[in-house]
Amino acid sequence: MNKSRQSGFTLIELVMVIVILGVLAAVALPKFVGVDDDAKLAAVQGVAGALSSGSAINYASRKANSAKGVAIANCSDVEKTMQSYTGTAGTGLPSGYTITAAAITAEATVTNCVVTANGKTANFTATGIN
Repeated sequence: MNKSRQSGFTLIELVMVIVILGVLAAVALPKFVGVDDDAKLAAVQGVAGALSSGSAINYASRKANSAKGVAIANCSDVEKTMQSYTGTAGTGLPSGYTITAAAITAEATVTNCVVTANGKTANFTATGIN
């Protein structure tokens, strides 16, 4: 007598696996939904940090030698301190980003300059210099 054994999963085992996967998906999915907003905010904050750094470096180089750097009299002038990916100075602000104009007097540091993109905003610091 030849006994043949069938191997495989029962219907209840397959249903339990599907239920467990469904519960895991329901728990994990909400954690990834907010990632898009966080990424947009982080990108704007990164550009704001680059603008702050560009302003500080520009101020130091222009203070040491007035022929170097660019004059900063407005928050929007800080864009001229950035360099693009192609190496062109003054065009470093990524497309879709805007800087809110606000006057800066020479030798004054302003912390309320605002950069905006994708509905997200971030503040950056700029120092005015002639």
